[in-house]
Amino acid sequence: MSPMIPSLEALFSAPRHDTGHPDLALDSGFGGLDGDALDLVERRYGDRGLAVSREHFSSRNQDGDIVCTARERTGERIVGTLSVRFDGPEGLHADLLFKAELDDWRADGLRLCEFGGLAVDRHSHDPKRVLAQIFHLGYLHAHRRARCDRLVIEVNPRHTGFYRRCLGLVPLTAARHNPRVNAPAVLMSVDFASIREQIALWGGQPDQLACARSLYPLAWDEATEATMLARLP
Repeated sequence: MSPMIPSLEALFSAPRHDTGHPDLALDSGFGGLDGDALDLVERRYGDRGLAVSREHFSSRNQDGDIVCTARERTGERIVGTLSVRFDGPEGLHADLLFKAELDDWRADGLRLCEFGGLAVDRHSHDPKRVLAQIFHLGYLHAHRRARCDRLVIEVNPRHTGFYRRCLGLVPLTAARHNPRVNAPAVLMSVDFASIREQIALWGGQPDQLACARSLYPLAWDEATEATMLARLP
């Protein structure tokens, strides 16, 4: 699984149809990225000029990873995917470039989790909602189920503003060259307690999207979150 997360900002500026929002079917399970989800990641990462290959997305030695997917029920096609990787003896992908920063948190006793393999289909009806809800699903696995304390991701430095604005992630380092994708990367992070606060404040209120200036109003409300949490594998 590639560590880099590409920007989705161009998708969000594209015009959308006004025919209503198709229901999303969210699913997740342990294992590696494959099938339609892998195809979507390869297409979207390739669109952003990232050097990807199937071995980067192998499930070898990643049996603890969780792959989250989103489908539009009207077409049953995958329109979003996100991989959740828990810290352990093999570490995280971000250790390749940012081990010193991650080790500082580990020394403080924090449990880390890494999101990667994020992709949203350019033809999805509502990419903002896809991203918000698949991120929410990853959060449920990482924080509510596994009790991780802090989220880390790697992004191209050009896109740090997008992830800071939309999801509250904070850039913590200067750019460093990532040989896995042959592109620069910046470490971004946020503690899961802050994410939980934003979901509690804004979740289930899509009409407040402009006021929140983030994607959290498109996350689930408390009742829906409880239902999704109970369904986790």
